[in-house]
Amino acid sequence: MPVVVVESPAKAKTINKYLGSDYTVLASYGHVRDLPPKDGSVDTDNDFAMTWEVGNDSRKHVKAIADALKEDNNLILATDPDREGEAISWHLEEALRKRRAIKKDTPVSRVVFNAITKSAVTEAMQNPRQVDEPLVEAYLARRALDYLVGFKLSPVLWRKLPGARSAGRVQSVCLRLIVEREEEIEAFNAQEHWSVRALLQTPRGKDFEARLTVLGGQKLDRMSLKDSTAAELAVQAVTSRNLSVKSVEAKPATRNPSAPFMTSTLQQEASRKFGMGARQCMNTAQRLYEAGLITYMRTDGIDMAPEAVMATRDTIKDRYGEDYIPKSPRMYKNKAKNAQEAHECIRPTDMNKDASQIKVSEPDQRKLYDLIWKRTIACQMEAARLERTTVDIASDDGQVELRATGQVVMFDGFMKVYEEGRDDVQDDDDKRLPQIMQGEAAVFSSKGLADQFNKAAGREGDVIEATRADNAILSENAGVLALQHHTQPPPRYTEATLVKRMEELGIGRPSTYASVITTIQDREYVRKDKNRLFPEEKGRIVTIFLMNFFRKYVGYEFTANLEESLDDVSAGDQDYKEVLATFWRDFSAAIAETSDLRVSEVLDKLDAALAPQLYPPREDGSDPRICPKCGTGQLHLKTSRTGGFVGCGNYPECRYTRPLNGDSDDTGDVILGQDEHENDILLRKGRFGPYVQRGEITEDNKKPDRSSLPKGWDAAAMDLEKALTLLSLPRAIGLHPEGGEITSNFGRFGPYVMHQLPDEAKPVYANLKDPNDVFEIGMNRAVELLAEKRANPGRRGSSAAAKPLREMGEHPDGGAMNIMDGRYGPYVKWEKVNATLPKDVEPKDVTVEMAIELVNEKAAKKGTRKKTTKKTTKKKTAAK
Repeated sequence: MPVVVVESPAKAKTINKYLGSDYTVLASYGHVRDLPPKDGSVDTDNDFAMTWEVGNDSRKHVKAIADALKEDNNLILATDPDREGEAISWHLEEALRKRRAIKKDTPVSRVVFNAITKSAVTEAMQNPRQVDEPLVEAYLARRALDYLVGFKLSPVLWRKLPGARSAGRVQSVCLRLIVEREEEIEAFNAQEHWSVRALLQTPRGKDFEARLTVLGGQKLDRMSLKDSTAAELAVQAVTSRNLSVKSVEAKPATRNPSAPFMTSTLQQEASRKFGMGARQCMNTAQRLYEAGLITYMRTDGIDMAPEAVMATRDTIKDRYGEDYIPKSPRMYKNKAKNAQEAHECIRPTDMNKDASQIKVSEPDQRKLYDLIWKRTIACQMEAARLERTTVDIASDDGQVELRATGQVVMFDGFMKVYEEGRDDVQDDDDKRLPQIMQGEAAVFSSKGLADQFNKAAGREGDVIEATRADNAILSENAGVLALQHHTQPPPRYTEATLVKRMEELGIGRPSTYASVITTIQDREYVRKDKNRLFPEEKGRIVTIFLMNFFRKYVGYEFTANLEESLDDVSAGDQDYKEVLATFWRDFSAAIAETSDLRVSEVLDKLDAALAPQLYPPREDGSDPRICPKCGTGQLHLKTSRTGGFVGCGNYPECRYTRPLNGDSDDTGDVILGQDEHENDILLRKGRFGPYVQRGEITEDNKKPDRSSLPKGWDAAAMDLEKALTLLSLPRAIGLHPEGGEITSNFGRFGPYVMHQLPDEAKPVYANLKDPNDVFEIGMNRAVELLAEKRANPGRRGSSAAAKPLREMGEHPDGGAMNIMDGRYGPYVKWEKVNATLPKDVEPKDVTVEMAIELVNEKAAKKGTRKKTTKKTTKKKTAAK
């Protein structure tokens, strides 16, 4: 039986069904070799020779493939149809040749299929080829570049910027985008402007809204009404005139569907519609692909196979009728620069199956499949036909004009199935207008604008008591409303808009976006809050360092040009070693130049470069670099393990610090108030987060009382009462019936109660689930928890044996599998193996097969599977 190798066991299982018992299908479990994580794995002095190493986890998989080849001397490499898949096939072939599992007479072939369906797999088997060398060379170039940047630049960061963890060829450019957007937001100066709207009524009693466009015969732009005075005059000008409809213009318009999904657009739309991160989206798509439900999900292409186009058109006809099918199929031009990597779009393998007809256990898979199915169906549907109407209303003297816009959908077309999400704010053009005729009068209506006024004035639901507020002006006798606005800074990136921007700049490739965005969050350079990406201080200081000492290598154009060179390599138009040599020549010189600098020199240079941002002029005209706390020290840029900050040069006598963005008061601390002894109670930010402190550090008070804010407590909501409560800990709950005081406090593992009996060598701690219990728990509950803990001293927290969330049945190798609730989330427990569930998987959605796969993978990593151990031991003994 020929040996077929794919990446994952799930994919192997699906393909085995199609090929039958005539083939042995095995999984490589991803890459089998990589560069050892140490200096010298890429030899820059020896024509960029690379040293490869089979990973510990991969050795057993390579051995299984080698053992299978002993029985059938025929190897078919069927890894994914992209650069990475080509590299896995190349690595596997090289590793097997090194083991001499591949002999001179062993036929080795490469097959690729864009979808895991019987027809696609069968056709691929009938059209084998050899491993694509240019694609492999493009992979080698990328891997060498990433290694050289990581292992040469990261140590410079470690030495010069304490707390910095790593740099990357694409990662650092992605981080720069987020940091620069934050700097734009901080430098933004909002400008006031006003708009005027009127609620008008047709002679038939239908209301419609119009905005003021002409005042005093002059056309208004967005910033024309700069203050409330101008707005009030505009309101008076509108209300003092009789208005009539000057013109009604209706124009037909069409809206065409979006192209089918490729990797980047799928990530963007999944983020917009479901809030899915790029990594979660790709993991979900991977499972759909391996189940044979969609085509390959890492692609730059948007073209569809002809048979898929015809199947889509047939489905549209059956479900929606012939009116929704264009006369000729829609053809989408592939935008990928590199034809060798331009695969088909992401689409369902069977267009007749919608989301309700597929067999999947996870809700995320069903949602994503539904999105892909609808987008694919819509891309081959008829355009939507609209009628866009513009109505101009003018005063008799022509001094005032208002405009109302709207649209009517005459034929919904593709919109019946799907509409693409938008990142920007919607305008008023989608509103539907009533019947309006030219020349007829337009009278004011007071209905409806009162609600708008209240909302704008921050008094939603209240009765209007005045006709004027700080941010709105309402006419007394007519439905005319002026609203205050302020220009808005550019929005922070979401994962969707960041992917879109990287794609526009040509940075990285769609298949890498998910891992890059995940890495900068794992490195704690960026945090994700309410789906927006915020740079941490650590990320800002790393970016500032790179921009000052390695500006070329975090340049957008340089990174995009390098991507194009790598695409040329994969197309066979450029030698990969020439690309590496060109890059290394200048990069190594920059590394050598920076390595000789002392940390103080680096900080001085960064301090000077950032001076306008770090030390803006003060209102009183004093020196912005003088410490506002001690009045004598000079402010300097400093670094710590948590990132960069501004601190006083008189440290440790003066401990003034503030963040890089200058968001701090004059002392660097927040003074919440004073205690009964007139000690200041301070809220500060430390290495491990915010904390409260009683008084300053002095000769007589070298260790003032401190307490970190418990998990879930918001620093912005801290007040004196809460701070004093924290500083009063530990809390005495009362005397235990058997003697000794019971106390509650916060510790390393969270909130707890503590007690020690007279005959006990050390105290007993019982964990509390809710942080508020530290302040609220009573004697009865505390005694009960401590008794449970003493009865089961091996368990942290309560004594009752942990009950499984779900019982999953027996493992094929024996032993029960259960889903348990752990400190770091739910996990599958099988004997001594604990396999954490993926973040996007709920316990109720776990199948038996999924549970077995999770614990088997974890057991393989730990080397704890019984059967594997026994077999290995016997073979080693026999060998001896």
